[in-house]
Amino acid sequence: MENKKAIKLIDKILEDLDKTGINTDTLIEDIKELRTYALEEQVPLVVKVLRYTYEHIEKNNSFLIPIPDDEPIDEEDSTEEKEAIDPIESLKYLISLTKSLKNRMNISDLKEYRDALMEY
Repeated sequence: MENKKAIKLIDKILEDLDKTGINTDTLIEDIKELRTYALEEQVPLVVKVLRYTYEHIEKNNSFLIPIPDDEPIDEEDSTEEKEAIDPIESLKYLISLTKSLKNRMNISDLKEYRDALMEY
């Protein structure tokens, strides 16, 4: 994102996740605020992913989506993969992706997060 306030908010969210983990009270409000910056910058993918993210956290009181893999996983491995989810690391990664939207890999991973959140 281009907006300096948005970048500061991303840094604040990442710092809060490091300090307190997934504290739904402040985290959801911060993600909603970050979403307004994405709306201003007209980045529909980020707007959608952030909305799905805070709705997911409200519903599950955690972030249960794994970090997108570089290579596809076998069906047999997928059950083990789901048990190894680190909600904080995955959420930090998702939020950090919104910082640099010129990076094609970030856009690709955001699309994977969007799809995973829609399927959940």
